This record gives sequence, structure tokens and C-alpha cells, in this order.
Amino acid sequence: MAATKFTSRSLLLGALLALAPVTLPASSLPGLNAAPAMAQSTVDEAMTIRVYEQASPAVVAINTRTGGGSGSIVDASGLILTNAHVVGRDRVVTVRLSDGRSFEGDVVGYGQDRLDLAAVRLRGNPTGLPTVPIAPPNSVRVGQSAFAIGSPFGLQGTLTVGIVSRIDTERNVIQTDAAINPGNSGGPLLNSSGQLIGVNTSIFTTGNSGGSVGIGFAIPTDAVQTFLASVRAGTATASAPTSRINRQPAPIAAGATVQGQLDDSSNVLPDGSFYNPYRFEGQAGQTVTIDMSSQDVDSYLILLAPDRDDFSIQDDDSGGSLNARISTQLPYTGSYLILANTVSQGESGSYQLRLSQGGGGQGNGQAPTRPSGVGLRQQGALGPGDRTLQDGSYYQEFTFQGRAGQNVLIRLESPDFDTYLILVDEARNRVGENDDASPNTTNSQLAVQLPRDGTYSVLVNSYQRGGRGRYLLTVE
Repeated sequence: MAATKFTSRSLLLGALLALAPVTLPASSLPGLNAAPAMAQSTVDEAMTIRVYEQASPAVVAINTRTGGGSGSIVDASGLILTNAHVVGRDRVVTVRLSDGRSFEGDVVGYGQDRLDLAAVRLRGNPTGLPTVPIAPPNSVRVGQSAFAIGSPFGLQGTLTVGIVSRIDTERNVIQTDAAINPGNSGGPLLNSSGQLIGVNTSIFTTGNSGGSVGIGFAIPTDAVQTFLASVRAGTATASAPTSRINRQPAPIAAGATVQGQLDDSSNVLPDGSFYNPYRFEGQAGQTVTIDMSSQDVDSYLILLAPDRDDFSIQDDDSGGSLNARISTQLPYTGSYLILANTVSQGESGSYQLRLSQGGGGQGNGQAPTRPSGVGLRQQGALGPGDRTLQDGSYYQEFTFQGRAGQNVLIRLESPDFDTYLILVDEARNRVGENDDASPNTTNSQLAVQLPRDGTYSVLVNSYQRGGRGRYLLTVE
């Protein structure tokens, strides 16, 4: 890219900061959010209507002896894709089509190793069945539109709209903020072409209602295609998985230590690994440390903000040995979810979970002290809904406490967009910025010596206007 872009971004940012009053809150940066053109709403509505009219005829409601859910007709011969937990242990279910016809269907296969998929074959050889096309594997991108169709609370044919918030490659799940509620399970998550990009399988909630709070998960098409191939070949698992009731998040307070057990009674992620959920209330700027230790399982921690789709932190072994640790400064005020999880599917055993305020469980509210420095690690997604700089590029902002003379290394990596890093102090003075860490990468890196004690803000930004997608930010 042209070297002049770096200079122009510097001048633009300098002008913005020069105009900013010293009293500007640390969580904001001046920028103009352009009002969307009226024509854009018409385009978006037309796309949503087209997706619904194209896909909804092939989305069905499934009823069992104990509940129900949704499914997608994926073969004109009457093969339906849904979740294993939707059909449960029933071998025969009732399927209601979008045109009002009802058929009995035989459950002909389940996902292997607790993969939450099942296939149903309609009886009676019905004709004229519409189908949902399946998108190619690995074609999903963070920030793209996502459409969920299903039967939430028994309301067949309900459409909700959102985006792909995150792609968890370690857990092989797609995260979306399209509202997914009880009854949506087993239904399709669609792209703007009306293709199935995932099977809606689970949501995270903060209460007893079971309703969506902005975090839903879907099984991606690579797993779907493998499963359907086994069904068509007659090699799919014939045994129903153990029925389970999802646990609601248990409250945990700062300073508390809880003992837990991961086993068949725990919740299950789409990859087949057990997890137990916990909930706590956090304040923006608060530093927390979460430790999970076990001699039985390889611990894995996930921290989520249920009402935000741009916050997610995961850790495997920062606690040493088989233990996991997350130490971070919370970006928002509100509820947070901790998932006590394992690295591999099916691992079971006891564990200890501790939530501390401050670093290292000291409860002093100070930033975590690690040999590597600040210790901020943030995964997220940049895109529509975020604030913008005056050049139209999206940005998100994160803060940390620094000391005069402290050496800090900041890295911003993304597989989806050309990253740009900006560091400012609490008076909004620019401390440093970087576009490319080297000529051979579009990732950014900034090594600075902090000039004074205080709060510093890191701006996760895209080099180009409209740049969006996944990122990983680390501050050491």
C-alpha cells in the first residue's frame, strides 16, 4: 500500500485529537458517523425479504413427545437436518411443513461424539418439497449478514436478522447475534444468498427465561456436510445421545471460589465438550482474574459478555500445567458469563474456579502484574455498529493502566482486514500508531515506552474504510 496513507491517517488523527477537549471521556473518540442513505434501507429490506421468501418454505417445525424445535429440508426426497437435542430419544417425530402439511418422520442418524446433529426421513414419500442449499465450507466471514428462521416458542416461520459475530475455529462453531430462542434449535442460519451456513444449536442466557441475549451458536457447514455424507452412506450413529437439561448460569462473586464437576450432567458445546456456566456483574474498567484448576481435565476458560457480540476471551494453559487463567480489564458495565470448559470433547472430572478482582487474585483492583507486562488479551469483531473515525473506518477502544517508563508491546492481528493500531493517553494525546508490523504482513505492532503514569487507550482500527472482521489484540 502507498506510504502516503500512513501520513494521511496520522494527520487525520492529529486533527481529531487537537480538536478534542481534555475532558473527553476515555471511552470515546471524536468521529463522524455518516447517516445511512435512505436507499440503503430499501436495499437491506429487499435482501431480507428475498432470503426469507427463498428459504422459509424449506424450514420445518419438529414436535416430539417432550418438546420440539426446527429443521431444514436438505434433500427433495424428504431428508431433514436438525439438532440431536431437538429429537431427543424419540425414534419417530412429527414434522410440520411451512405449507401446513404434517408428516411422521423417522430419525435416521445422530452426530458422532456428541455433535448436536440429527437427520429425519419423512414417511409417505411426499413430493414437491423445497430445499435449503448448503453453503460451501469455510465460506463464512465475520461481519456478514446472518438470518435465522425457525419456530421460537412454537411460532413457526419466525425470522430474525443479525450478523456473524465470531467464528470459533477451536470449538468449530459460529457465533451470531441474530436472536435465537427456544424452538429455533435445529433451524438454519443463512447467508444473504439464502444458503445454510450453520445449524442453530444453542444460546447463552443470564436468567431463567431461556430467551436470547445476543449470543447464539451454530454448527458450521463443514461438520454438517460430513454428517450428511454419513447419513446418506448409512454409517451415521444410530444411538441417541443422553438427554440433558441445560444448566442456567450460577452466580459467582468476586473473591469467591467454587468447586465443580464436568460430566454427562453438564452443558455441552457443539464440539461435544462439557461446560458449566457462571455469571457475574462487572464494571467498565474493572480488572478481573479468573482461574480454573484441575487434576482431572485439561481446563479451558471462556469469558463472554452476553449483551455484546464483540467481546470474547479464551484461554487454555495460562494458569500452568492443565490450568487456565484469564486476566483482563472489563470493557463494559453489565453481566458477564464464564464457561468452565475442557480442551477436548468428553473430558470429565472435578475442577476449582476462582474469580478475583485485580491481578493474580489479590483483590486490590489494580491491573494484573505479569512478567510480560500488562497482560491484556482481547478477541473481537470489528464492523457495523462500531464507532467510526472521520475517514469512515471502524474502531473499538480498550484501556489499561500504565507506568512511566514501562515498555509495552501491542499487537493487532486479523485474518479478515488490514489492521491499524493507535495508542493515546488519558488526555487523548497520541503516543503511537502503526499500520504494518513488516512489509510482508497487514498485522500491526507497536512497541512504546510509556511517558507517564495513567490510563492508556488502544484503538483497534482498520486501515481502510469499511474494513471489518475478526481480530486479536494483545498488550504485553
